[in-house]
Amino acid sequence: MSLHDKLNEDMKQAMKSKEKDRLSVIRMLKAAIQNEAIKLGKKQLTEDEELTVLSREVKQRKDSLHEFEKAGRDDLVAKIQSELVFVQEYMPTQLSEEEVEAIVSAVIAETNASSKADMGKVMGVLMPKVKGKADGSLVSKLVQKHLS
Repeated sequence: MSLHDKLNEDMKQAMKSKEKDRLSVIRMLKAAIQNEAIKLGKKQLTEDEELTVLSREVKQRKDSLHEFEKAGRDDLVAKIQSELVFVQEYMPTQLSEEEVEAIVSAVIAETNASSKADMGKVMGVLMPKVKGKADGSLVSKLVQKHLS
């Protein structure tokens, strides 16, 4: 089942069970995917493009969550946390730090990287392998650790 179909099914279910918060997030995700399709001039996005949109939405919420926590806006923190839970339901299963570290080690060996100057080369090969399955900041931190 494609993400578009899953969102439609979940939207119907959320309407029937009167889950306003979930319905709001699903509509927002559908709009984000539709906007990306329009921007790219396509009728339907590929799975990879849909994953990019979902990753962007998760990152936006995490950034907002951090800012709201810093500002002491507990009302908005709770709202963003619940949205984040709903959005993450559509993301692939996240890799553990150990799994990411193993992939980082393999890519560093594969690219013969030895210093921080090779970080761009490593990240270029690594990110497509972990796209949507690992947080970019974690990946970057692990690459820097291995290359230092």
